[in-house]
Amino acid sequence: MIKFAIVGMGHIAKKHIEAIENAEGAVLAAVCDTNPERLTGFPEEIKTYTDLETMLKENEDIAVVNICVPSGLHAKLTKIVAEHKRHIIVEKPMALKLEDAEEMIRVAKENGVKLAVVHPNRFRPAIQKLKQKMDEGAFGKLSHANATVRWNRNQAYYDQATWRGTKEFDGGVLMNQAIHDLDLMLWLMGPVESVQAMVATRLRNIETEDVAAAVVQFKNGALGVIEAATTIYPKNLEESIAIFGEKASVKISGRTANFIETWDIEGVSEEEKEQVIAEINNDPFGKPGHQCIVEDMIQAIQEDREPIVTGEDGLAPVRLILAILESAETGKKVTLS
Repeated sequence: MIKFAIVGMGHIAKKHIEAIENAEGAVLAAVCDTNPERLTGFPEEIKTYTDLETMLKENEDIAVVNICVPSGLHAKLTKIVAEHKRHIIVEKPMALKLEDAEEMIRVAKENGVKLAVVHPNRFRPAIQKLKQKMDEGAFGKLSHANATVRWNRNQAYYDQATWRGTKEFDGGVLMNQAIHDLDLMLWLMGPVESVQAMVATRLRNIETEDVAAAVVQFKNGALGVIEAATTIYPKNLEESIAIFGEKASVKISGRTANFIETWDIEGVSEEEKEQVIAEINNDPFGKPGHQCIVEDMIQAIQEDREPIVTGEDGLAPVRLILAILESAETGKKVTLS
């Protein structure tokens, strides 16, 4: 059994607890939070700590630490964990600054530990089907892609914690909600060459944007359109990713992007199409993405390989988001390095 610990016992930690409990070969050994009120109710076999370094020093058998603190603290805690020679699973976004993300990758490599970033949507059954078709070249020459996040995060959501909606610790709709879909877009379409964008803070009393729109050009020449908002009334409306090419049009959507809305691929019969859609509808959510991330880390340790979602993978959407924000601020097209 590989022993895991979690630092940061806020809302997202619940998913990490469930993932570790359900993952084959994993056991939760310890949890850590600076607020002792968040450390109550755990069984005695799970040790509780208010200091990360103390937890690591007293438990040398902990192999992996899941970092679930506010985003602006990810880099600092990653450095501490890496220097104690433990592997790391860090929540998205991996960092809010490019230099912090690059430092996280560097410090993990220097200390010989594995760094995985939580982008669980890659493991959704419909997304996996789409990725398989793209890897097979079923789309031919790519035309464009579209990523849409039309969700609701009301003022009460942001008021739950003082760090939410701040530039220093949290980020806006791009870093928090749309980053999952930008990760998918980059994973499916490849790197971005340039971006032109506009963002605004329209309805929420926060430092960061609550609505954003951007047009990107990928290095392969295809275009992309990004729309993201937490201003949708009165509840989440849509999350979708759509890819268009000379031989295929596919759209994965729903209130969350788990269902096949369009599956038109050259050479795929209506019967085959209906079978794929029925298969997805039978189990649209599949194994929880956080559990997939945990199980992949276990396998990466056992096989001594990189995790499926690497630090470099986590860096890519952060780089894109920062370019979008720069374009919005300057009013100019931004070229990514």
